[in-house]
Order: sequence, then structure tokens, then C-alpha cells
Amino acid sequence: MNHSTIDRLFDEGRGILRLAPNWVPRSFCRPGRRLRLHPDDYFCLGLKRGGIDERWFSSTTPADNGPGTPEDEGLSYAVSSDRKERALLTDAVAQLKGALIGETLYQKYGRWPMYSKFFDNKGPLPHHIHQNDEYAAKTGASGKPEMYFFPSQYNNYGGEFPFTFFGLNPGTTKAQVRDALAAFAKGDNRLTSLSRAYAIDVDTGWDVPPGVLHAPASMCTYEPQFASDVFAMYQSVLYFDHAVGEELLWKNCPPEHIGDFDYLVDVIDWELNVDPMFYQHRRMEPLPAGDEAAMEAEGYLDEWICYRCDTVGAKRLTVQPGHSVLLKDEVAYGLITVQGYGRINERELSSPNMIRFGQLTSDEYFVSEQASKEGVRFTNLSKEEPLVLLRHFARRP
Repeated sequence: MNHSTIDRLFDEGRGILRLAPNWVPRSFCRPGRRLRLHPDDYFCLGLKRGGIDERWFSSTTPADNGPGTPEDEGLSYAVSSDRKERALLTDAVAQLKGALIGETLYQKYGRWPMYSKFFDNKGPLPHHIHQNDEYAAKTGASGKPEMYFFPSQYNNYGGEFPFTFFGLNPGTTKAQVRDALAAFAKGDNRLTSLSRAYAIDVDTGWDVPPGVLHAPASMCTYEPQFASDVFAMYQSVLYFDHAVGEELLWKNCPPEHIGDFDYLVDVIDWELNVDPMFYQHRRMEPLPAGDEAAMEAEGYLDEWICYRCDTVGAKRLTVQPGHSVLLKDEVAYGLITVQGYGRINERELSSPNMIRFGQLTSDEYFVSEQASKEGVRFTNLSKEEPLVLLRHFARRP
């Protein structure tokens, strides 16, 4: 860790770090090709690593991709304006501590405790689960609450299956789920027959607490989540005959419980999964973060898009052509620009149409608590197109 480099990066942006694109492959996924990555680059890491179908934001969490995974995969880098210097966001947090992420967060976690991502798969994912703190701790990890939002700017098409299975049908029994899990290695265990699918609408979202089974739609999904990469796949065969390796059924399972299907059932938060009002309790539509009429009169709209989780959250900011707004959020946050171009204070802010692997962009930044409290000015330099960006928080402002 180079202290002088981190100091220079922090001072250059007056408390705002410019972040480089952070690409993550998954061997069990197929790219949906909506990440704006160049078509030739989705498999540039090699077939064994799999296609790139994720871009992680504001991440101090390494990707858990098994053998052959580089140590820094999944970790965000801050870069200088002249592209000559860079430093891991992890190291910046370790050095700057509360000056970067705020004393409240640093004292509680000793790290930046969330990240967000674009997840972009051509088909649906298996019905899977993220362990809560109790079960994740058994393998030395943290639990993983997460939320979904489906930005229209990154969803020009819905992929092969734009529907998400959430939870289990009311009345489903634990014995039925156990039987499905025990049949995992025998073929299609038909776990989703015990669940129900919801049609996904762009510019809406869902709250997914730990312990909730979910089989995400083939949409490009913005996912604010706690800083953890724990999961286990409970569905064996997907639509279009995509089989799931049995090792993923036992991922993040303590060695002494591998083969124990009752343990996998225990990981499920039963009350949440069979909630007959799941749609009403977990779906999210954008909510104005203030007086909507007053904001629109000033040429912008700030909205909560992910707000049902206690530990992470996200907002969407839209600045109309030719307008500017000074935002004070009081807490540190990361941001990704999804449409338009302009300025963040005096630095370039633009949403690229196409990115080559390894190329830098000006669409992602990390705003320190110090800068957030002082206020960050977002300016739309276009005469025609709105400037739209998504902001992810580890603590609600």
C-alpha cells in the first residue's frame, strides 16, 4: 500500500475517487452482453474462467471464483486523472479510515461493508440462497442481504427468461424442499415447482434478505448488497437444460455438514419464503427522496430505488439537460453513471457506449463522507439528454 499515492488520489478529487471498471467472470453463467463491454471481450479471460457477466462497483470484496482466481478479482481500483497512478479501494479505506467512509461505519465494521454490481446473464439463474450471518459465520464469512433494481438504460432486451422466482409457495413443507434437494444429483430436482415467478419490470426493484430463495431473471440487474460473496445453488437444472454442478449446492457449507440436506433446509428463512404477501413486502418502486415538485422545479429528481434493507440502500439521480444540482447526502457512497454526460464537481462524468477490457472510463466514482457532507455538484452538459446515475450506500443518509 502506497500512502503517498492514496493521498494524492484523495486530494486530486477533493475527497472523491475515480474508480476503474471492475469486471468479474462466472464459469456457471452466460453473458447477456448488456454491460457495454466490447463484443470481443466477454471471454477474454479464457473459457475456463467463463464469460464476463458482472461489473462490480465500489468493491472491497474479492470475488469467490475458486481455483485460478486472481487475488484482486472483484476489487475496485482508484485511478488518477492522468492514468499513471492507481490504488486498491481496500487500501484507501485501510489508510484513510473514517475520513473516507465515515467514523460511524469504520468503527462498526473496520471496512467498507457493501458493494454493488451489474449482473448480466443471458438466461435465468438457479434458485439459490445467500446465507445469513449465523450460517455464513460457520465458514468465516458474512451474511448477504441484497436488493435488485433493473435500470432501463441497461435493459434494451429481457434475455431468455425475464421472470424471477422468489421464495416458496405458501403451504410448501420442509419435507418437500428436502426431497427436492436430495434429488439434486439425480437430474432436474424441479425446485421451482414449489415456487412462483414474477414478471420483471424495468425501473423497479426487489428486496432479497438472506435466507430467501431466488432465481433471478435474465435481466441486467443493479444489485446493492452487503460485502460478501456467499451463496449456495439449490436448483439442479435450469430452463434450456443448463445443468448446475453439485459442488455449488454445498458452497459455503461447513465440511461437517456436506451431505446433510436437513442443514440446507435450516439455512432457509421459512417465514420470509412462504410469506403470502411477498410481492407487497419485497417489491420496490422509486420513491422521491424529498419534495418531488420542488426538485423538478430545479431541474432534477432524486429517488430512493432500494430502500427496504437496513444495511444497504441506493438512490437514482436524474438531472435534466442544462441543469445542475448540489447534493448533500451526509454519508459516503459509490456511484455509476447510466445515461448522459456532464460533471461531478469539476471532473468528467459520462456513460460510455462501449468499453474495451482494461480501458478506463469516467462513469464510476466513490464519494467520501467528507465530500458528501460538503456537497457534490452534478452538472448535465447535454442540451437534449438527461444525466442519470445510481448511488449506493452502506448506511442510509
